[in-house]
Amino acid sequence: MSLTTRSLSLTSLLAATVLLAGCGQSDDAQAGSGRQAVASFYPLAWVTERVAGDGWSVENLTQPGQEPHDLDLDIAQTAALESADLVVLEKGFQPAVDAAAENTDAPVVDAAAVVDLLPASEDEHAHEEGEEGHEGETEEEHAEHEESTEGEDHDHGDSDPHFWLDPVRVADFADAVADELAEVDPDAAQTYADNAAELRTELEQLDQDFTDGLASCERTTTVVSHQAFAYLERYGLDFEPIAGLSPDAEPTAADLGHLQEVIEADGVTTVFSERLVSPKMAETLADDLGVTTAVLDPIEGLSDDTAEEDYLSLMRANLTALQQANGCS
Repeated sequence: MSLTTRSLSLTSLLAATVLLAGCGQSDDAQAGSGRQAVASFYPLAWVTERVAGDGWSVENLTQPGQEPHDLDLDIAQTAALESADLVVLEKGFQPAVDAAAENTDAPVVDAAAVVDLLPASEDEHAHEEGEEGHEGETEEEHAEHEESTEGEDHDHGDSDPHFWLDPVRVADFADAVADELAEVDPDAAQTYADNAAELRTELEQLDQDFTDGLASCERTTTVVSHQAFAYLERYGLDFEPIAGLSPDAEPTAADLGHLQEVIEADGVTTVFSERLVSPKMAETLADDLGVTTAVLDPIEGLSDDTAEEDYLSLMRANLTALQQANGCS
């Protein structure tokens, strides 16, 4: 075989290899073309990864084990926001991210703008702002609460940000992410729509599991460490928080007295703590009343214990915990 013939054969072989490799790529792998998305905390990152597919890389600004309310951005994270092709956040939840996102030219998906958020209740505002939220609270207790909340920067305004605990709202958010991805990358619009539709099917099944699993319970009152679970009230539960919307808010003596009355009157058997924040308040309350403690995860982020889990498995673990605590059959 001549040198020319061997060269032509090698060229043909290489061309065929490249062609086969291109044909073997999935739609997800071609979609995005190596684009970068930045999401501010775990639930938003999880949804973005599921909808965007393999052609996008998604950076979660909140590290595993970190409480997302407390996020401060370093130089690398700020640079990632500024250079991203898409930014996904929830305005009002992480002020540092809101401020940094003002300097990016990338399109922004704001969950607070595309999801129908629940209003924050009066009790939640009382926890957050130190208002007189409980009848019988003394001036000294009120002053003590105001002092304990002084300097907090977790004011979420008039809305409860924890929408991701409602699977149906998560599905709506996924649709909004798909729409924005399609704006950035129109050629893969159908891929993003299909991914969002597949995710909606899984989330609707999760919603049905909660509906069925909590349909018949001995009690509905559920005591939790902070007011992150109001979106689960659609399943017939009533949540009594120790703290307000921010997990580091301190309850007053009146708050704790009210909870003791509720626990005794409603036969509550379990006080729920959560991951990423100290369980001390929940454990102290439970010990004082001789009831048990368990974990109900607000799924604001992963931890060392949940590193191998995802949103769906954590939500199902929450369902099991609620069924056991509330005597559901």
